[in-house]
Amino acid sequence: MTIIAIHQPNYIPWTGYFDKIAKSDIFVFFDDVQLPRGKSYVTRNQILGVNGVMWLTVPVKSKSEMIKINETEIVQGNWNKKHWKSINVSYCKAEFFNSFNNEFAEIYQKNRAKICELNVELIKKIAKILQINTKFAFSSEVPVKSNSPSDRIIEIVKYFNADIYISGKGMGSQRYISEEEFRKNNITLIFHEFKHPVYKQTTLGFVPNLSIIDLLFNAGEKAKDFIL
Repeated sequence: MTIIAIHQPNYIPWTGYFDKIAKSDIFVFFDDVQLPRGKSYVTRNQILGVNGVMWLTVPVKSKSEMIKINETEIVQGNWNKKHWKSINVSYCKAEFFNSFNNEFAEIYQKNRAKICELNVELIKKIAKILQINTKFAFSSEVPVKSNSPSDRIIEIVKYFNADIYISGKGMGSQRYISEEEFRKNNITLIFHEFKHPVYKQTTLGFVPNLSIIDLLFNAGEKAKDFIL
C-alpha cells in the first residue's frame, strides 16, 4: 500500500504539515494551482517573538492576478535578512538554536527568484533535520486532464500509483473532496488528524500553531518525537 498526501508548498510550515509528510510515502507539492489571493500560508507564517506572536511575510509580485504558485516571483530586497534577524532575535536563547541556526542562515543568505523554490528548499531542509524520508514530488509533473479539483487530486494519486490519500480536514479541503469519486477509483480517503504537542517554549505558557522552527529550536533532536 502506498500513502500519498498533496499540499501547497507553504512557507516554513506549522508542525502539523510535517506530521502529514511523515505519515506519507509520497508528498506532492501542489505547485501548479493558483496562488491564494490575500493572506496565505504560502507566503507567510508565525513565530514566537520576544513580544509575542509575529508574522513573517515574503513579499511577492502579481499577488492580485491569476498566477500559479510555481510562477510567483519574490520581490527582491532585504526581506530575507529581516526575516533571519527576527528569527535570530526570537530564538537565540532557545536551547537548540545553535544546533540548526547555521543551516537556516545559509538559506536566508541567498536570493530566490520564486516563492516555490524558497519554500520547497526550506521544507526539504526541515524534513532532513527531522529524519523524515518521505519522497517528494510536484503536481506540475502530472499531465492535466481535468479542471475539477477533486478529479485533479485523483489524477495525481493514480499517477503515483498510490492507494491511500491523506486529505486536509478543514473546510477548504473538504469542500472539493468527493468521497464517492475516491471510492469509485478504489482510493482509500483519510482525513488528516493531528493533535498539537505541547513543549517548552522561550516564553511562559504555550502558543500552538507556529512555524515548525519554533519546535525545532526548542526541542532539538526530540522534535520528531513530539510530532509523531
